[in-house]
Amino acid sequence: MQTSPDRHEYPAHWEADVVLRDGGTARIRPITVDDADRLVSFYEQVSDESKYYRFFAPYPRLSAKDVHRFTHHDFVDRVGLAATVGGEFIATVRYDRIGADGTPASAPADEAEVAFLVQDAHQGRGVASALLEHIGAVARERGIRRFAAEVLPANTKMIKVFTDAGYTQKRSFEDGVVRLEFDLEPTDRSLAVQYAREHRAEARSVQRLLAPGSVAVIGAGRTPGGVGRSVLGNIRDAGFTGRLYAVNKALPEGQKELDGVPAHRSVRDIDGPVDLAVVAVPAELVPEVVTECGEHGVQGLVVVSAGYAESGHEGRERQRALVRHARTYGMRIIGPNAFGIINTSPEVRLNASLAPEVPRPGRIGLFAQSGAIGIALLSRLHRRGGGVTGVTGVSTFVSSGNRADVSGNDVLQYWYEDPDTDVVLMYLESIGNPRKFTRLARRTAAAKPLVVVQGARHGAAPQGHAVRATRLPHATVSALLRQAGVIRVDTITELVDAGLLLARQPLPPGPRVAILGNSESLGLLTYDACLAEGLRPHPPQDLTTGASAADFHAALSRALADDRCDAVVVTAIPAVGEGSVGDAALAEALRSASAAAPDKPVLVVHVELGGLAEALSAAASTAPQTGSGKSPQTTTDQTSSAESSKESQIAASSAPDEERIPAAEPPEGAHLIPAYPAAERAVRALGQAVAYAQWRREAADPGKVPEYEDINEKGAAALIDGLLARGQGLTLGTDETCDLLGHYGVQVHRALPAPTPDAAAEAARTLGYPVALKATAPHLRHRADLGGVRLDLADEEQLRRSYAELTELFGAPEELRPVVQRMAPRGVDVVVRAVIDPAAGAVLSFGLAGAASQLLGDTAHRLIPVTDREATSLVRSIRTAPLLFGWRGSAPADTRALEELLLRVSRLVDDHPEVVAVTLEPVVVASHGLSVLGASVRLAPPPARDDLGPRTLPAY
Repeated sequence: MQTSPDRHEYPAHWEADVVLRDGGTARIRPITVDDADRLVSFYEQVSDESKYYRFFAPYPRLSAKDVHRFTHHDFVDRVGLAATVGGEFIATVRYDRIGADGTPASAPADEAEVAFLVQDAHQGRGVASALLEHIGAVARERGIRRFAAEVLPANTKMIKVFTDAGYTQKRSFEDGVVRLEFDLEPTDRSLAVQYAREHRAEARSVQRLLAPGSVAVIGAGRTPGGVGRSVLGNIRDAGFTGRLYAVNKALPEGQKELDGVPAHRSVRDIDGPVDLAVVAVPAELVPEVVTECGEHGVQGLVVVSAGYAESGHEGRERQRALVRHARTYGMRIIGPNAFGIINTSPEVRLNASLAPEVPRPGRIGLFAQSGAIGIALLSRLHRRGGGVTGVTGVSTFVSSGNRADVSGNDVLQYWYEDPDTDVVLMYLESIGNPRKFTRLARRTAAAKPLVVVQGARHGAAPQGHAVRATRLPHATVSALLRQAGVIRVDTITELVDAGLLLARQPLPPGPRVAILGNSESLGLLTYDACLAEGLRPHPPQDLTTGASAADFHAALSRALADDRCDAVVVTAIPAVGEGSVGDAALAEALRSASAAAPDKPVLVVHVELGGLAEALSAAASTAPQTGSGKSPQTTTDQTSSAESSKESQIAASSAPDEERIPAAEPPEGAHLIPAYPAAERAVRALGQAVAYAQWRREAADPGKVPEYEDINEKGAAALIDGLLARGQGLTLGTDETCDLLGHYGVQVHRALPAPTPDAAAEAARTLGYPVALKATAPHLRHRADLGGVRLDLADEEQLRRSYAELTELFGAPEELRPVVQRMAPRGVDVVVRAVIDPAAGAVLSFGLAGAASQLLGDTAHRLIPVTDREATSLVRSIRTAPLLFGWRGSAPADTRALEELLLRVSRLVDDHPEVVAVTLEPVVVASHGLSVLGASVRLAPPPARDDLGPRTLPAY
């Protein structure tokens, strides 16, 4: 690396891995003096036309002077970056700082000329766009605010790179050259362009893994058994539509097949491309395999091998080396320690996993970081997704293992636009980039349901997961996910329950629920469960145990036709007797009635109906025996019966003649009806669907961040700069806090120190009676329950008496740190906080003041910036919110003033990321207006915002 004294230290933090438009990866890094040979080799592979576009003249080769110029940089005024694959250059970009006259300059000049050169074989992969993002970030870091570029008019590709970037720009034409000038400050449009490119690239990288044209299983053993041989058999047995190869370097010379699959000793021996390699060799042999795959042009790896970060420090270093090694060749990795991937599409039929059976094809995308949980989820969906239509089966499944590279964020990018996936279910043990996950989740949830269960909620993430630390408790992270539209559940049972409802039924238009069935007791349980979930149930309709299929059909039809009903829960218990309803007949009755009202969801709660499960699953294709009128025999295996009955669905069938329900074939795209073994499970899933539907409606109009004319953003910025000049981080004093908040229209009641009784009396005369006397020592602050506060002191006599009481109870004034404050109008005490978390971003929190709220964790959270609609919902989302709205006849608090305060604090933190923490406690919200009685602000250099910088993969 460069060591000359006229050059700055090598900026290693500029190195980054990026995903390109076609899903491959490249390494971006600074060019150094050691790159002379690479630069010459790269230039020799560039076409004459591309060279002409770069230099505006024929330029067949680089001179020694050129090579020296393009490899010697000071990393401030002259910077060059290269994109590399396999250690070789595929593209370069450089900038040179210039002055107003266009000649080379140094700071404070803030403009630079920029130029690109991309190898022809890699043009069209988005390399130049990625390099522009990174060279722009480097330039901003070095004080450059504007780029200028001169491009020949015929070089339309490069002109498009600049014009599509989204920056504010000027364009002129002079002397046969197009001159482009653009500011480097990120804009809403440039960020939107960056996010769109990130989405396309990452989605494509996952698509290449899930839909390969050819697969090689490396480590397929010579004898049956073992991980590699099992995966090979699973791919073969699933009917993979592409080319499949077995690879094992221990194969005897001349052996050409293994289990009927073409076999080779090395991936290099395969005649033709290999898109995906499943690696199942011991960890110490993986580096050799990665090299062979990279040199053969393999696009991606599924590493099922164990012995990485999950095994301790040595394994963690081995994992880092694996990721760096694979990215060198532009490959992405699922794993290591992965269970595998599945794609049920008939065009692919890939089961590159350890699951011996392929789940039914369907519309659910499934992601699990844990292999064990992946097995459990696949098993449950397989049982509960029965039926020949396979509507509730799996579209794709990814088990990421240690998720060293491909993560849930990448798979979300793929599922967002995947036409074969309607619902996304995710089991996460860690969230490596909560800020990005929240952004992607919000976008995905606006298009299709996203249900998440998070493991390791009360402890550290699994050893194999490299995640950033967050100071936010799990409850706060969960609240932020819900704000983003994520359906948060606590167990994998709830995950499947919610997923099946969302995959089979429409979203409920509201919370009003009709309940009907043949059991009064089960109906009442369902009614109570609805109330517990915040739904609005109608009184249950009891059809009695003698109800026929026709009775169920008629009752369900009436309920669905009622404009006061948004969803229906049908409860059913087994009936005994000659005239009892048959399971298939009941299934058809419910299906045909629900088909007439396809915009309202229907759920079934059933108890031990052994035959109904089979009828519900088979209703689409198998009619019962005509004239039977009886339930099919239940299985003698009670465990199997219970599982089957719990995991059922309703489709269509012909009904027995005696039931007199018209037989009907299900219309194309008809909804299937999910069934649950307990009222609580059905209603919980329905409650989650109702909340999600409400979020979807609100997300269509998220509100706006209001402008306030009295906000002095520039004044606040100047004050912050001056304060930070004192040090890297500091908690502001009272006067400084009041000044800063005042710039954003937040007025704090003055509190004057009272170190002596006389000082207290003087402070009270200054402020005016009545006053409050408060102890502000850390162990007494905000603890009115301890008696460290005296209120409504009307005169000096009361003040001095209270002062004596406090010092007698709690000690000397220097221990109490008493202050005097003018009394504020009575109201409801609340707390407003804002904090910038290094992983999740800026978060605004709100709750009522007091020990009860703290003990109950009754605090609501929103990501900053907060819109007016979000501020309104924030105030109303805590459980103790009724205290603000006239509970038990009290005067309602001024919630409009409270919402405005929340919006002003949000603006302060959003406008000035140096404000890393704000606490307003207490804030007394009266009937008219509010009073901020206490405030603290902490400043620090803002944490890095990776969502505003150039696209990068997580560093390893």
